Amino acid sequence: MDPHSDLFDELRVVTAGGELDLMTVPAFARDLVDARHGGGRLLLIVDLRGVTFMDGSVLEPLCAARKDCHERLGQLRVVYHLPGAGLVFRAAGLRDWFPRYASTHDARHDVRADRATADRAP
Repeated sequence: MDPHSDLFDELRVVTAGGELDLMTVPAFARDLVDARHGGGRLLLIVDLRGVTFMDGSVLEPLCAARKDCHERLGQLRVVYHLPGAGLVFRAAGLRDWFPRYASTHDARHDVRADRATADRAP
């Protein structure tokens, strides 16, 4: 049993792939809205591991999703590994809002990528 299962009413995952830019972000934004349908404390995990490129157009829908989750006393966590996503978050000053998780499992259990690496160090 998940030790954090009592913290959230629901766990939902939105997975994106390919390029996230001005042309593709509207569909991604709709996926984020659809995932937040309903009420209750939501843990929303956004898996960007399949994203090959993203620009700043992804920030507005991610920030809106984060705000909605926090207003519902929930969380939004982002999974990514390519440095491009980290650069977008850092350039916008949002790395604290969107820390990196290495997998959906780690995001579910709130094990940030930097902490997971430090825990594995000899």
